[in-house]
Amino acid sequence: MTDTDTDTDTEPDQQTEPTRKRDSSTGDTDTILVSSLAESVGKTAITLALAELAREDGDSVGYMKPKGTRLQSNVGKTVDEDPMLARDLLDLEAEMHDLEPVVYSPTFIEQAIRGREDPAELRERITEAFDDLAADHDRMFVEGGGEYAVGGIVDLTDVDVADLLEARVILVAPYEQPGDIDDVLAAADAFGEHFAGVVFNNVPDAAYDQLETDVVPFLEGRGVSVYGVLPSERTLAGVTVAELADELGASVLVDEGEDGYVERFAVGAMGADSALRYFRRTKDAAVITGGDRAEIHTAALEAPGIRCLILTGGHRPSGAILGQAAEKGVPVLSVQTDTVTTVERAEGVVRSGRTRDAETVEQMQALLSDHAALEDVLER
Repeated sequence: MTDTDTDTDTEPDQQTEPTRKRDSSTGDTDTILVSSLAESVGKTAITLALAELAREDGDSVGYMKPKGTRLQSNVGKTVDEDPMLARDLLDLEAEMHDLEPVVYSPTFIEQAIRGREDPAELRERITEAFDDLAADHDRMFVEGGGEYAVGGIVDLTDVDVADLLEARVILVAPYEQPGDIDDVLAAADAFGEHFAGVVFNNVPDAAYDQLETDVVPFLEGRGVSVYGVLPSERTLAGVTVAELADELGASVLVDEGEDGYVERFAVGAMGADSALRYFRRTKDAAVITGGDRAEIHTAALEAPGIRCLILTGGHRPSGAILGQAAEKGVPVLSVQTDTVTTVERAEGVVRSGRTRDAETVEQMQALLSDHAALEDVLER
């Protein structure tokens, strides 16, 4: 091939996609991107736990979340909670704008749809931040945003980020039934050569044996490495009633059982008979219903899987209901907001509460150490 041919072949690529700047200090950095099939499956906890385990092995580790998706307002700025926790936990001195170069907020998405965000500039922003962060570290742990397809509006899905940063991809996946494996295979195909393997997290007891006995051999037979099957751990799967009350700003009418864990919510918006059948099919749930729905309160208190009553609209139930709740050890919370608003806020608390602090990450370290092939994940 002539020099002219070479120029002709390479020139369009240089114009349409910026080349990532790599130097000798970042070129040898081992980069692991932790992605997920869905939100709230333990991606942050696993990312930070792996980083801590690598640090314990003597590695210098860095962290980055290219797309900030778990957003909160902080001193007039919208930032992602996960990089804030990572910076504190891993003793990083990096600036937030490097740890989280793209704030993937609703406003950002609207601007991108209107053509006011340049994907090439965003990719350059990410690669420059990555090079700065990786320069002094043996390993970089990159956390995906939400689920792996988030970011497609600006060509920055986790698949795109893995290619951009030349990262090995660890996929975090939930599992309840064999049909869930379709999503794992689709993700493995999407990531292609960057895909390293999958970690199943928060696997319920009822599904654990089938996953290990049937599904894992099937996946490995299809060339998909399974690095771990982590059992459901109650303290990682939900929040305590006391934490929920604090986050909702609720008045506590009955405090017995406040240390119980809530993993899901049931809305009491039906008749008493239907409600009782519905509540008996759920577990570790909080019932959210109007404070004036005495028949729903009674039905919820008869169901063994209900851990809490959250009464909306500021209505106070009868003394008989409160007495029955105290006798059964079911806490009762009262909020001023309506049922729809309360459900949205409560679900947000459970989603964001999965990785709260260093203790949560420490628990995940123990789970990974007991149930995952860390030598393969970290390529020790």
